[in-house]
Amino acid sequence: MNRAALLVLADGRFPAGGHAHSGGAEPAVEAGRVRDAEDLAAFCRGRLHTTGLTAAALAAAAAHGHDPLALDEAADARTPSPALRAVARRLGRQLMRAARATWPSDELDALARARPRGVHQPVVLGLTARAAGLGPEDAAYCVAYEAVSGPATAVVRLLSLNPFDATAVLARLAPELDHVAGLAAAAASGSIDELPAASAPLLDIAAEAHAARPVRLFAS
Repeated sequence: MNRAALLVLADGRFPAGGHAHSGGAEPAVEAGRVRDAEDLAAFCRGRLHTTGLTAAALAAAAAHGHDPLALDEAADARTPSPALRAVARRLGRQLMRAARATWPSDELDALARARPRGVHQPVVLGLTARAAGLGPEDAAYCVAYEAVSGPATAVVRLLSLNPFDATAVLARLAPELDHVAGLAAAAASGSIDELPAASAPLLDIAAEAHAARPVRLFAS
């Protein structure tokens, strides 16, 4: 197993477009729900165990070998917010371009042809993990980490939060990241219908309001 590829795929500098998104942190900051490192930890923990788990399981299932088109439909069903569905597909298109250039794959090519307007990002990530020689748990780790690292990085910019404090938040979440990645990988061996469907309604509502704002630092 090519574990070094996991470092490349999980690296925030991988050109998949995630740097332009806050994972819901920007509207949370604007609403006063995230004001400091303690609030950031609570926000990240909630995101990890809801939408993070759901996305990690979709990625793990794609890496396991489930039909990516069926998984894309499952991701739609698990994403009630139209704004977040659009974001997931936009990020999926960007990741698809980066992945095909980095790890050429017949499966990625076929998915790109079948869904030229984009596939949900976790599904593309799972297929990318397969192309890179990684397994379902590796894919789950990438998505689970992204679910918390994106907001943490964004809050450093939004609040001028000390980056040491933001990094400490991520470090203290490590055992929970292990737990969520394990749950997601275990679920990937079952049917698509049985994949986790945990949700965070406040994130959905905030995403719709954020998408309508004329001025914003992050795309989502």
